[in-house]
Amino acid sequence: MRLDLPYRDLADAVLALHVAVVIFVGGGLLLILVGNWRRWPWVNAWWFRLVHLAAIGVVVAEAWLGIVCPLTTLEMWLRARAAGTTYGGSFIEHWLQRVLYYDAPPWVFVLAYSLFGLSVLATWWFFPPRARNRR
Repeated sequence: MRLDLPYRDLADAVLALHVAVVIFVGGGLLLILVGNWRRWPWVNAWWFRLVHLAAIGVVVAEAWLGIVCPLTTLEMWLRARAAGTTYGGSFIEHWLQRVLYYDAPPWVFVLAYSLFGLSVLATWWFFPPRARNRR
């Protein structure tokens, strides 16, 4: 039995979680826009909109402050504990990392995340969240 397997599997799980967060942030904005166009009331639920705003807020703050995402840090620590596995390792690691990580100057990410964050804020103006009606 290989001793690095639990660390590699945990690193893959963290990477999958990271991709899920990215999909939530990106897909959440799309759902808000499409949902308002299609008149889906749940897309303006306070809890959904607040979690979505907080998620992109954290991403924008990390970009402006030059902080590496804690999920990235945890994943890399786990991969180092797994004897630095690279692709030769897991399928999940190889493909999800290709989707998630890009090489670009830091200012590109700061600009992209900031513009995306402003788009999310704009949805609060155009499609304000609504509290659930209580009788």
